Amino acid sequence: MKELKTATSQAIADFQTQNPGWQILEVAGEPRLQREYTFADFSAALEFTNRVGAMAEIENHHPAITTEYGKVTVGWWTHTIKNISGQDLKMAAKTDALFEAKS
Repeated sequence: MKELKTATSQAIADFQTQNPGWQILEVAGEPRLQREYTFADFSAALEFTNRVGAMAEIENHHPAITTEYGKVTVGWWTHTIKNISGQDLKMAAKTDALFEAKS
């Protein structure tokens, strides 16, 4: 697996312009991309969680996912660099695509 590098501040700004639902939060001293998705019920939220998990397994890059009734929160960052990588930006965009394709 190739070494991932911290995304530039310009790449992150460009990503946020194109994907406005994502926030940058600091959790345990590390920045991460985070977005909350809403659903009609727990079943729909769980289905989305499973789809994100399956995608993460294929890409071998895994997010933090919290599933609640009607809500899923997804966080992307790269543990090895303790920051946001270009791979995280790619995976966040793919997560949005999964959400848009849910219907």
